[in-house]
Amino acid sequence: MRILLLAHAFNSLTQRLWVELTARGHEVSLEFDVNDAVTVEAVALARPEVILAPFLKRAIPEAVWRDHRCLVVHPGPEGDRGPSALDWAILDGAETWGVTVLEAEAEMDAGPVLASRSFAMRPATKSSLYRNEVTEAAVAAVLEALDAPAPRRPATSRWRPAVRPADRALDWSRDDTATVLRKIRSADGTPGLRDGALFLHDAHPAEGLAGAPGALIARHGGAVARATVDGAVWLGHLRAPGGLKLPAAEVLGEPAIAALPDIPGYHDLWYDERHGVGFLHFPFLNGAFSTAQCQRLRAAFAAAAARPTRVIALMGGPDFWSNGIHLGTIEAAASPAEESWRNIEAMNDLCREIVTCGSHLTVAALHGNAGAGGVFMALAADVVLARQGVVLNPHYKGMGNLYGSEYWTYLLPRRCGADHAAAVTQARLPVGTAEAKALGLIDDSFGATVGEFRTQVEAFAFALAADPGLEDRLAAKRLSRLADEAAKPLEAYRAEELERMRLNFFGFDPSYHVARWNFITKVPKSRTPLYLARHRG
Repeated sequence: MRILLLAHAFNSLTQRLWVELTARGHEVSLEFDVNDAVTVEAVALARPEVILAPFLKRAIPEAVWRDHRCLVVHPGPEGDRGPSALDWAILDGAETWGVTVLEAEAEMDAGPVLASRSFAMRPATKSSLYRNEVTEAAVAAVLEALDAPAPRRPATSRWRPAVRPADRALDWSRDDTATVLRKIRSADGTPGLRDGALFLHDAHPAEGLAGAPGALIARHGGAVARATVDGAVWLGHLRAPGGLKLPAAEVLGEPAIAALPDIPGYHDLWYDERHGVGFLHFPFLNGAFSTAQCQRLRAAFAAAAARPTRVIALMGGPDFWSNGIHLGTIEAAASPAEESWRNIEAMNDLCREIVTCGSHLTVAALHGNAGAGGVFMALAADVVLARQGVVLNPHYKGMGNLYGSEYWTYLLPRRCGADHAAAVTQARLPVGTAEAKALGLIDDSFGATVGEFRTQVEAFAFALAADPGLEDRLAAKRLSRLADEAAKPLEAYRAEELERMRLNFFGFDPSYHVARWNFITKVPKSRTPLYLARHRG
C-alpha cells in the first residue's frame, strides 16, 4: 500500500509508524505539513492510497481530505475532540485514556472512527505518556485501521478547547503536591508551565520535605525543591522566556540558591546491586548527556566496576537510553564550539571506560529510544538488549553532517561488519528492533512495556552472573580486547574521529551550529528532506 505520512515533524510516534509500516511492506513516504500548497503538491506527487496524519498542528486541507482517504491519529478516546486531549487527561487525573484513528472531515476530530485503543494512565509527564502508552496504542490502532474496518460514529462526542495558561496556573498558596505535579506534567516538554518569570519542567515529588508554600527550601545536584501546601516538589529544569531549558540551579544562579540546604532526594543517576549484578540507572532528561553528566556517569561506572560483582547492567531511563551529547548545554555555553569539544571528549571517556572494562560483562538495556552517539555508547557494552518498539537513530548526519565519535568507527564494524556499518551511518532513517537485530546493532529485543522489559533484563543479568562459564567469557573478552588493541589502538580511532569533528565544531562550514540552533529552538521545518519525501525523488 502507498502511504503518505503527513506530519508537523518527524517525532517519536511518526518515526515508530515509519518503522512499523515499512517493516510490513508498505511503500511509505513523508511530507512535513508546511502549508496547504505544499501538502496538495505532495499528495499529487505521491499518489497515496492512504494519507496518515500521526502528528499535526493544523487541519488537513479540504482539497486533500475530500478526494483522498485521510486517517488522523487523535491522542484521546472515542468521542474526545480538541487539540489538548492528553493535557486535559493529565489535568483531570483521568485513570484511563486512549487513542483514536478516524477519518478526516471538515469538523476537527469529528470524523467516523476506524479503530481505537485504551490504556491505563500513570503519574508521568505528557511527553513520557506520549512516547510510551500513546505510541503503543496508536501503532495498534493504525494497523487495524489500515485493514479498512467499517467506520462507526461514537455514541457521544465532547469538544474541549486548547488548554489556556489560566487552566493550569499554579497557586502555591492553595495547590497540594499532586495538583502541582499534574499541572507541570501536563505542560512538560514544550513550552513547559509558565510560573511567574520562568517555565517549569521535570517535576518530581520531594518526599519528606515541607516549608512555606511557594518557597524554595532545598537544593541537590542541579535541582531545587519548592514547597507546596502539603509537601514539596523537586524542579529539575527551568527555562527563562526566550532562553533554553537547563538545570534549575543553573537558571536561578548560585546567589539565589546559595543559602538553600543540600538535601539528597532528587537524583538522575543511581546504582543498586542484587544477586551479583550491579544496575546503573541514568534517566537523564531527554536522553541528553552533558559534559558533567558524562563525567558523573563515568565515575559511577568505574565505582560499579570496582565492586565484587561480575555483571553490570546499564539501565538508562524508561523514556530514553541516550541521544548523545547535550545540545542544550552546548548552545547555552559562552563558546558552543568549545563546549561541543568538551562534551564529546567526556562522552568518549565514558565509552572508553565501558569498552575497556575487563572485570565485568556489561549489558546495555535500552528501555527507550536512542540516537546518534547514544546508540554507539550502547555498542560499547558486551550485550545490547532493547525493548520491543524502541527506535534507534544510529547516525549523526542530520545534525549538520556531524561525523560523530564515541569510537563508532571501531564499535560499529566490529558488531555489524563493514557493509552494514556503511549502510547504518548513511541511511539517516530510524531503525526498529527487528532491523537492528538483523544488522547486528542489538542482540535481542523483548517486552512490550518498560516494566516487562525491565523484569526480563533483570532475569537475564542474574542468569549471566550465575553462569558457571562466566569467568571463561571474561577471559575471552580480555583477550579479544588485547588483540583489537594490538591491531589498532582505541586512541587511534578516537584521534581520527575527533580530527573530523574538529572541523564540524571549529571549521568554516557552520552547518552543525545552524542545525543545533534550529533543533534546540524548534525552528519549524521549511521543507522535507528527500530521504523522507521519497515521492519527490
